[in-house]
Amino acid sequence: MEYNFRETEKFWQNEWQQNLAYNVSNDSSKPKYYVLDMFPYPSGAGLHVGHPLGYIASDIFARYKRLKGFNVLHPMGYDAFGLPAEQYAIDHGIHPAVSTAKNIDTFRKQLDNIGFCYDWSREVHTCDPAYYKWTQWIFLQLFKSWYNRSSNKAESIEGLIKIFESEGNINHPVPNQKFQILSHNGGSESQTFSASDWRAFDEFTRQAILMEYRLAYCGYGEVNWCEALGTVLANDEVINGVSERGGFPVVKKKLRQWYLRITEYADRLQSDLDSLAWSDAMKEMQTNWIGRSSGAEVVFKLASPPAPLRAERGETKPSESGRFYKTEGNSWHILKEYGRHNKKNPTPAENLLWQTIRNNKLGVKARRQHAIQGYIVDFALLEVRLIIELDGEYHNEEQQKIYDEARTEFLNEFGLNLLRFTNQEVLNDITAVNKKIKAAIEEQRQTGNSNADVPLLREEKGLGDEASPGVRVYTTRPDTIFGVDFM
Repeated sequence: MEYNFRETEKFWQNEWQQNLAYNVSNDSSKPKYYVLDMFPYPSGAGLHVGHPLGYIASDIFARYKRLKGFNVLHPMGYDAFGLPAEQYAIDHGIHPAVSTAKNIDTFRKQLDNIGFCYDWSREVHTCDPAYYKWTQWIFLQLFKSWYNRSSNKAESIEGLIKIFESEGNINHPVPNQKFQILSHNGGSESQTFSASDWRAFDEFTRQAILMEYRLAYCGYGEVNWCEALGTVLANDEVINGVSERGGFPVVKKKLRQWYLRITEYADRLQSDLDSLAWSDAMKEMQTNWIGRSSGAEVVFKLASPPAPLRAERGETKPSESGRFYKTEGNSWHILKEYGRHNKKNPTPAENLLWQTIRNNKLGVKARRQHAIQGYIVDFALLEVRLIIELDGEYHNEEQQKIYDEARTEFLNEFGLNLLRFTNQEVLNDITAVNKKIKAAIEEQRQTGNSNADVPLLREEKGLGDEASPGVRVYTTRPDTIFGVDFM
């Protein structure tokens, strides 16, 4: 007999619905268990394969716990109040209320057809005023609260005002270390104030100070702004400079917006991990996310890169400055792309030689596909003014020989010595090639043609920092910096 699955499924789904099979009572002697799925965005014509992929796993677990004697709460809802639903409505030319209701109806039918054990009496629509009035209520509680570091908990902002009236903020410093308060007599700026200062502040200044303490506060920050969508986007909603929804241009913009002062809870969250029955791997992940960042600040002294000099900084032209490693501005973008292409697509000989000279294996830093004026050289050992070129068969052609000679003559003018090998020389005997390179390095050093006289190795001022040469970098993982052996 043929199994009519559609008729059977329809029968049992109707039975479950009529008998409220998966409704959960709050009054139960059974131990409680909560299984929550991530609510889907009803922003399409139906579920996609990613929805049941996760929901089936949690449904199996919910059924398992129910069979083990637990009172299992397994609800479902729709994250229907936001950009995805709004964009869907715009794309299809319908009002969001209409399109969202229609999509929710489709999603519900599809979820029922799959046979999930949801308690539909607890269904949530985030676009329902009866729901989002509570998110607004929560926001107001946060706005009316501040985090007392002494008691390690949130307290009423009214209590903070009383503290300011009696003792100022000497025992409760401003969370934002950059915030400055102008004294009431127009004097110096400070982060601390006395009770008398507080009483002398006008209402605007008082509210500005309180805003720096509130758990929900308004401040300025750089955001991803999409003009076409008229909203701010999270980083993961921006793909290659355009919005994930609609593909509209996104720019960085400084805007005043609302924030939550979650960093005030960081220490509490981290210490409370010890009381949770979680795996060590999960605790470590949470610690890395919410814990303090301890690291090192390193100043890297830099030789100028081959990028063009900038006229707006008053620098001279490359030929006048004597810095032969600079390129002309109108050719730099071409050379840069050409060098990148060559790095990604090395010949077998180039790759073999690079593996034997990289990472200071010859006692000298080697640069690959380096731009010098209007040329790209294969390998540059600038510390000893040595250039290494690998030649293919086409270098035997008459026209190419003329070009090579002119290139060599040009680079020689800057005291650069060129060492040429054919691809076959490198592939046939890399040891012999390395010996010649080492000999050339030693010769350059003995003749004094080394770093003492190389213009590019003189100290450059730090980027935006006239006091210290180089670039100042802060990192929480100094062991990942190139060249660091141990910490």
